[in-house]
Formats: sequence, C-alpha cells, structure tokens
Amino acid sequence: MSVTARTNDWPGVRPEVVAEVVAGLSARLQKRLDGAAAKLAERPVTREGDEWRVEVDEETVLVLHAPGGTVADQADVRCGCLLAPACVHRAAAVTLCPLAEPTAEQEPTEATEPPGAPGTTEPPGGTEPPGATGPTTAPPAGPEHAEPQAAPLAAPELDAARHLHRAAAAVLAAGVSGAGAVSQAELLRAAHRARLAGLHRPAAAAVAVVTRVRAARSGAPDHRLADLVAGLRELLGLTTALTAGVGPVAELRGTARQAYREEGGLRLYGLFAEPVLTATHAGAVSWAVDADGRLSTLAEVMPHDDAAAAAPQAVGAGNRTVRLGDAALSHREFSRAGLVVQGATRSASGRLGAGAAVRAVRASGAAWAAEPAARLWSEPAAAQVARALAAQDLPYDSRPAGSDLLFLDVTLLGTAPTGPGGAPQLLARCAEDGPVIALHAAHEHPDLPFRANLALLATVPGLRLWVVGRLERTDRPELRLLAIGTPPQGPDPLAAADGEGRVNLGLERLQTADLAVPGAATRTTSDPLPEPLPGATPDPLPGATDRTVPERPDAPAPYGPPVPVLGRRVEQTVTTGRHALGPSGATAAADRGLLRAAGLATAAELLDGLRAAAADQQRDVFGRIVADDHDAFATAWLAAAWYTEELATALCEAAWTGEG
Repeated sequence: MSVTARTNDWPGVRPEVVAEVVAGLSARLQKRLDGAAAKLAERPVTREGDEWRVEVDEETVLVLHAPGGTVADQADVRCGCLLAPACVHRAAAVTLCPLAEPTAEQEPTEATEPPGAPGTTEPPGGTEPPGATGPTTAPPAGPEHAEPQAAPLAAPELDAARHLHRAAAAVLAAGVSGAGAVSQAELLRAAHRARLAGLHRPAAAAVAVVTRVRAARSGAPDHRLADLVAGLRELLGLTTALTAGVGPVAELRGTARQAYREEGGLRLYGLFAEPVLTATHAGAVSWAVDADGRLSTLAEVMPHDDAAAAAPQAVGAGNRTVRLGDAALSHREFSRAGLVVQGATRSASGRLGAGAAVRAVRASGAAWAAEPAARLWSEPAAAQVARALAAQDLPYDSRPAGSDLLFLDVTLLGTAPTGPGGAPQLLARCAEDGPVIALHAAHEHPDLPFRANLALLATVPGLRLWVVGRLERTDRPELRLLAIGTPPQGPDPLAAADGEGRVNLGLERLQTADLAVPGAATRTTSDPLPEPLPGATPDPLPGATDRTVPERPDAPAPYGPPVPVLGRRVEQTVTTGRHALGPSGATAAADRGLLRAAGLATAAELLDGLRAAAADQQRDVFGRIVADDHDAFATAWLAAAWYTEELATALCEAAWTGEG
C-alpha cells in the first residue's frame, strides 16, 4: 500500500527506534501496520517546541518528543490509546517519520583511524554528500576479487552480516510493492545489529535502501529507480562478500566516521560552486583546486522544513560565508577567489575540515586558463571519463574529490529533436574532433537556474566554452552541466556575467546580453532546428523551444546492443518482486533471442538463471509456497545486476572514445 505524507511534517527518527517499535507489535497488528500508516498520514500534524502532536481520533493523541528534530528513543513516542505502548499508532508514526541522518562529523586534528581504514559509505539517511552522483558500489563477490584475509570476521560480525543479507534478500524478493513497514523494520533491525558489530558500511547501505524503498512507495519526486537498484546491488554485494570471506575486510566493514588528515598549509583557488538540494537538506558546496592539482570541497548544507522554500534556500546558501577559519567570503565569491589555509585538515574524499585549529584568510584567485586550474582541462576527455568510471568502484569516502567531474572544451551545436518523441536537447562537440555530447541540467528543480541557463545557451550555437560537468553514465556521451567559463584566447562571451569569465549555472542566471558575441548567430524559437544527430538520446529541454516538436517517423532507430533487455528485468524485480519473473515462455524466449543475436550470450545465461531462481520455490501438500531465505534468488539477481553495471560502464567508456 502506498503511503503519501510530507516528510517535513514529521520529525526524523533513528533507524533502530523504528525497528524496536515495530517489533513490539503483535503479528495481528503488524499485518495492519501499512493501512494504519496510510490513515495516520492523512491526519494533521502540529508542532510545539520539541513535540509533534497528531490527533488520531477524538480521544487519542499521539505525541513524538524529538529534541533537535530527531526521535532518539522509543519512549519518546507516546500514544493515549488503551493498547499503548504496543499499539499500531506508535509504529505507524515512526514509519511515516523520515530516517534521521547522522549529525555533523567530528573532525580530529590528526588521523584517528587505524592505518589503511577507509572512510564510511554514504550517510545512513540515504542523502548523498555534496558532489555525490550515486551510491557507493562494492566489488562483486568472486574469485577474481579475492584477497588474503589478515583479520577474518569474528562470529558476532558474521552472524550480523548473515542477518543483514537475509533481510536484504527478503526486501528484494518482495519488491517495492511488497516491502511494507514490517519488512523495512526488519532490515533496519539487521542494520542496527550490523552497526553494533562494527559493520558500518553495510549498515549505512541498508538504511539507505530503506529510505529509497520508502520514497518509491510514497511516490516521492526525488525517487529514482536506478538509485534503488544500485543501493540493493551494493548492500547484497557487501553482505555476500562478507559472508563468503572474500575481499578486503577493512574496506567492507567501513568506519563510523571520516578520518581527516593533517595537510598543514594549503593554497586554494576557487573553481565553481553548486547548489545542493535533497528531500531534507539544502545548501551549497564550493570546489577548489590546490597548487598540486588536487580538488577540495567546502559545504554549507542545512536541513529544511519546507519543500517549497528548499530551492531558494539552496540558491541563497551561495551567499553565505564559508565556514573555514576567519575567511570572510561567500561561496559564490570563493568560486572566483582563493584562500590561504594553515593547519588544514582534509578527508580522503577531499572534504576540508573546519576545526578550531584551522586558520584561513582570503587570497587572490586564478583564472581557469591559468595554473593550477588549467591542467584540469589539459587532460584528454577519454582519460577523464576512464578516471570517473574507475572511481565508481571505490567506497564514496575513499574516492578522490571530483573524480566524477569532467573539465571539457566544447563548442555548442544547438538543440536537435532526437529520439522517438523528438524531444529537443542541447548538443555540443568536445574539442575539435571529439565526440558529440548531450548537455543536461545538473538538477531538474524548476526553481534552480540550471534549466533556464541551459535553455539560454541553446540559443547560441557555435559558442565555444570551457565547461565543468558531472559524467552521466550512459551508452552515449552525456554530461550534466555545473559551470561554464571562457576558454583562453578569442572573444570573452561571458565578460558581462563575470570578470573572470565563469558562471555557476546553479546559483546564477545568465542573461541574453551575457552571451552577445560579435559574429555569433543567435537562434530564435521560430528558426528551424538542426537535423537530429545519431547517438543522441531524448531528454526534454524546458525553455529551449516554445513549440511542440512532432514525432519524426524518419528519426534514427536506436542502435547498439540490447542491454536494456537484461536491465529491465533487473529493475522489474526490484519494483514488483520475485514473482515478476514468473514463467512466461514467450517473453523468456524473446529476451533470450535478442541477447544471443547481439552476441551477449552471458547476459542470456544470467537472465535464464534469474528466471529459474525466481520460479524455484517449493510448495507444501496444499500447493502453498513454502517460504525460504531467497538466498539463491538474491545471488542470481546480484550476478545479473553486476553484469549490467559492468556492461554499462564499458559502453559508456566506448562511447567517449569513439568505439561505441
């Protein structure tokens, strides 16, 4: 059953509280939990200080005590009904509350983690840190990834990993449609047990999966099926590797917090700034490069209580003072200026610490065409793509800062109607003989300037720009634009917008006059669009044209291997559950034929194995399905999901190198 509730109406709740409260219900009340949560979501919520009140009915009031906005103990959830505390109202309330995210990390002045211990995975709330593009991935379990084990898992750790694996497999088998509050609570219970056993990385991955399952069931606007698939793939990959005893144990365990290392003195040059907007947080993050060419980040991200005001909060965060020493400049100013930092600390992922011992003062910046920033654009595009794809296999907090960013020299080609629906998208050619890439908005929220700026750029074909964007891993070159600037030499198309010739597309709005270049043709919406280019995928570009582009019967047909055949079945399983791959001879034969005809024999075998595992369920004498642990099915799904992931990575790299 779908539950729709505004998450900003409710306080946050710690995952273990959800597990404890739901576990206190009887089996009869657990069956009614999803329905009770749907009814409670329709009741008004009022707040008085640290208490949230809900009138369940005329005689019953539910109170959630949440100091600091987070319910930290099950005793903080009180209900006035006769069945309390083992009532369904308390369990329904914690089911509706968003899972609390970790508090700000404490930053030690020196490395406090044991040698070789990596950082943690993404936060338990599922909200990725600024600059993240997706969930952390774990290496697939297999002999080729096995490494010598110096310290194998202890018995409590192994039991916790197995419990977590069973809970994750049950959620996968049930699918989004069947993973109700009880299944989610069981996964949170397993995550809490894993965290107590020191398995921080899989515990955080499990909480992130629950957050995404909730978003999928409620129809949240920020839900992406690809994120949920990636989260389950990571979680099952971690638990499989831990229980099988393969892979680096320290990396699979993770740590409770990031480790910050002493960096001494740093000379930082601002590059650009971008807004951060999630379902619960909003802010801005600044990117800088040091004299050695390493990237670092400074973030200003705060919780928001009103989704309508979240986007303006994110844009406004660009004008807030950076939190680093005595620096007196905003994030927007820092993106064009510099800092001299003493006593600096920095995590493995490039995040700068703001401890009491850190001192920082404002300094001059550097143009993108000057060192050390210029070396970022000197690296060939194919090498940058290879670097970004390779970093995806690392835990998020161990990835170098900006590993997913591309720094490209492009020439705008204008928009073209592409794909079956003829949706227009902005195209650009990388360098002089590089690939044609599709440029997308980094964030689709209409109140952020990304889409309006992209639509304005679409009216100036022939304009040459230096751009910073985030790689979109598809089988055709695609980039999500974050900032643009003036390339060295030639006219300065952005001089009116910024004396340094750069614009933060998510924090600042371009004007037509900013792009008025002598000799450059500015296309209006009444001019004909260029012919579609092979290899472009449909992606609507709001504002690029005010007319409806009719479907073109002569549009180029999709080309390349039928990778989506296997990917759709992997996603279909996550959405509908194990029974989605029930026996269907015609569909199975069609899928098998497409894959084998394209030379993807391994994909065909994996899909056949996934279907066989889905159908392999024992029945009792009455014909009822006997419940199992879904281990064989989860293993088959994980193999298919990892194959799809690796194949998509290979196709993306081939597209950028011209081999696709």
